[in-house]
Amino acid sequence: MTESLRDLQTQAGTVFEATETVPLSFGNDDAALQAARSGVAICDRSHWGRLELTGADRLTFLHNQSTNDFKRLKPGEGCDTVFVTSTARTIDLATAYVLEESVLVLVSPNRRDYLLKWLDRYIFFGDQVTLTDVTEQTATFSLLGPESSALLKQLGIELPAKTQYANHQLVALAGQSVRVAVGSGLALEGYTLMVDRSAAASVWQTLVEAGAVPLGDRIWERLRIEQGRPAPDRELTEDYNPLEAGLWQMLSFDKGCYIGQETIARLDTYKGVKQQLWGIRLKHSAAPGTPITLNGEKIGTLTSLTETDQGAFGLAYIRTKAGGDGLHVTVGETEGDVVDVPFTTRDRVSE
Repeated sequence: MTESLRDLQTQAGTVFEATETVPLSFGNDDAALQAARSGVAICDRSHWGRLELTGADRLTFLHNQSTNDFKRLKPGEGCDTVFVTSTARTIDLATAYVLEESVLVLVSPNRRDYLLKWLDRYIFFGDQVTLTDVTEQTATFSLLGPESSALLKQLGIELPAKTQYANHQLVALAGQSVRVAVGSGLALEGYTLMVDRSAAASVWQTLVEAGAVPLGDRIWERLRIEQGRPAPDRELTEDYNPLEAGLWQMLSFDKGCYIGQETIARLDTYKGVKQQLWGIRLKHSAAPGTPITLNGEKIGTLTSLTETDQGAFGLAYIRTKAGGDGLHVTVGETEGDVVDVPFTTRDRVSE
């Protein structure tokens, strides 16, 4: 975050996390949550990693290193993709934007350094690929909520109707060049904006003055859990694969070989998804890692938890044979009901 943006947010009463880089709250959590659901909120995601790939082989490289089909993408398009190990264990869920001369990949904050080293290992002599960490030179904001399009239109920005997810274009905003992409990063209508770090403060201020309600990372995390977006070190770990995490829509089953492809193909062919990610409404709070049981038998594990207006809500992996939506289970010392969450899918998505 630039000093000017940090100063601007500090003046607004922002509470930062320990390193003073992540805005946890703007002192308006209830209003921000309501705005994301029925109006428009703005979340500063500048602490997320941004990796830039250049060179003639950049699309082929990403095609071979992650789960989605990059060879079909053209400049102005993008997609979500999953980075996995050779045994298809999850590393991160990322969003890639294809530009004319590069690809910009937005990765989770706690996977930035890991993925930089991971991807660099697979760039071999002769590969025309250059990998650069541009996190410190750029900023990322997400607009969330049903009024996001109206706010952009108010500022003179109107994307074509029915623009596909992750499609993007360069626009002028607050006298600055801003890349606006369809998709908020959550299962909410919205947009992701990327801008040079030097222009971040003026763009942020313009959007807030136009009516976007600042939303801190605390509410982002609550929405993430309520909607079922899996996160590294929680739902995306060495213990789980993308099919179990409900990320079918980020996988191509027709593109050919890539890291982890053989394992994912076997799981799909032989219906080998042994556990699935679900939401769970709890009577009382429970710590992530708490076992989930049914009739005294362990069937899953709680992975994330948040407090909502309706009580505690978490994400959990549940054994497929045990069931899913509507299942009543025991979670440690409390009880809960398993529910579906909007971010996940549970079968192939038409390509």
